[in-house]
Amino acid sequence: MEAPAAAQGPAEPSGPSGPSAGPSSDVEITVTSPEQMRELGRRLAKLLRAGDLVMLSGELGAGKTTLTRGLGESLGVRGAVTSPTFVIARVHPSLGDGPPLVHVDAYRLSGGLDEMEDLDLDVSLSDSVIVVEWGEGKVEELTEDRLRVRIDRAVGDTTDEVRHVTVTGVGERWARTDVTVLTG
Repeated sequence: MEAPAAAQGPAEPSGPSGPSAGPSSDVEITVTSPEQMRELGRRLAKLLRAGDLVMLSGELGAGKTTLTRGLGESLGVRGAVTSPTFVIARVHPSLGDGPPLVHVDAYRLSGGLDEMEDLDLDVSLSDSVIVVEWGEGKVEELTEDRLRVRIDRAVGDTTDEVRHVTVTGVGERWARTDVTVLTG
């Protein structure tokens, strides 16, 4: 299996990424197939622990759920990881001693954190890994430490599988974590 090619961002924290967000660090990765996106999710899962919030953004079909599927495989959770679009959130309990995965699709939620609070994510956060698709502008207040994953792809009528993934660690937790291991 071929690893994604990578162009590495700054190794040192790049400074604040919003009000009181703390240091951040960026890594850029090029992914050329759905299997590579799943593998990126598997590698990312090795960095995650209970209490982590991962925010995924990108166009429809960019690979957010595929990346989350790899996360679930590596975390060893129960159930197939599929898009939670129609149920808003799915909880995948751990089959071992790791944290459960809470997979949220915030696309149809417009009320920001007020609407997200109805999902009790703040209760789940300390015990789970929470992955929120379309969460920008909606879940940042849950924690000062979060990982933002932006997936960009060509738009329009294309069969191009190339994705450009930018992983940004925000806050002290991610300033102390070497996200460059995702490039290997």
